Amino acid sequence: MSKPKVGFYWCASCGGCEEAVVDLAEDLLKVVEAVDIVFWPVALDFKRSDVEAMKDGEMAASFVNGAIRTSEQEEMAELLRKKSQLLIAFGSCSHLGGIPGLANLWDRQAIFECVYKEAPSVVNPEGVVPQEQTKLGSNGYALTLPSFRDTVRTLDQTVEVDYYLPGCPPPVKLIVNAVMAILENKLPPKGTVLAPDKALCDECSRKATKPDKLALRELKRPHQILMDPKKCLLAQGLLCLGPATRSGCDAPCISANMPCTGCLGPTSRVKDYGAKAMSAIASLVDSNDEKEMAVLMEQIVDPVGTFYRYSLPASLLHRRVRNLTPSPFKGEGWGEGKKGLGERSGGAQR
Repeated sequence: MSKPKVGFYWCASCGGCEEAVVDLAEDLLKVVEAVDIVFWPVALDFKRSDVEAMKDGEMAASFVNGAIRTSEQEEMAELLRKKSQLLIAFGSCSHLGGIPGLANLWDRQAIFECVYKEAPSVVNPEGVVPQEQTKLGSNGYALTLPSFRDTVRTLDQTVEVDYYLPGCPPPVKLIVNAVMAILENKLPPKGTVLAPDKALCDECSRKATKPDKLALRELKRPHQILMDPKKCLLAQGLLCLGPATRSGCDAPCISANMPCTGCLGPTSRVKDYGAKAMSAIASLVDSNDEKEMAVLMEQIVDPVGTFYRYSLPASLLHRRVRNLTPSPFKGEGWGEGKKGLGERSGGAQR
């Protein structure tokens, strides 16, 4: 009897999700015994043509990590959707857009200007930027690169997704549980996030030290105080997003004495993670004075990077609207926008 065929693919991400597969350690051997890995180009010598040669639906499941940033990633997502019975959004970037999704604060032109011309470490006197096609020599041969899209999208804003494995990267136990559920045909309804549907505070080892009525009058960053390793981080004035974040990771950041940054995303009852996280923190502010509240909010150095760190493309905002040519190194000028907030896969900027 042939084993179920499984594939892994890496789009716009840091590669931590691929590391998480390796982190299965001896459990990886159990996975290899149970499935036939037929596509994993970052680890083994597989080609796109290998997938194209498969019959539609030949793979039992494909695990795709990373957001959709380029035309090649979009094409691969569509190909793997066609060849797979199940498509799993694997990790925060695929699930919600992740850190790469913060690029939606700018557009393609602004990013190229920054990376190839304006960044302090760049030496590029001729102002060369990547081109989609470059002719080489006199024989007319052209080198073609993937298109760099204007907007970062989640996997499900590009193709239909069956399940989501959250996390940056997904916790090993969630990966094992997902693989076993596929093999044993014990999967929940399609569209389910394969993690507990409750807030991280519920499994936090410090929850007993969280006051019944938390009152914040100051917000601090981790480097500004000597943290108590046993006391609730919110009670210490640290911006911990555990109240707004899905559980299932066993709180390793908090165990390491660092606040939760929200990588597992929201529970099923939340439409916009960033809005939920802001609401959770705002509800704890111990003041009704507008000026006092403004001072406290100013202590959040990077609000978008804090509350939408992993989820801007999946949010109701989706991306920033601009009017002028933007640049991270030229203040708050924003580029000529094409389409506005709330775009989804059908109308996302390509």
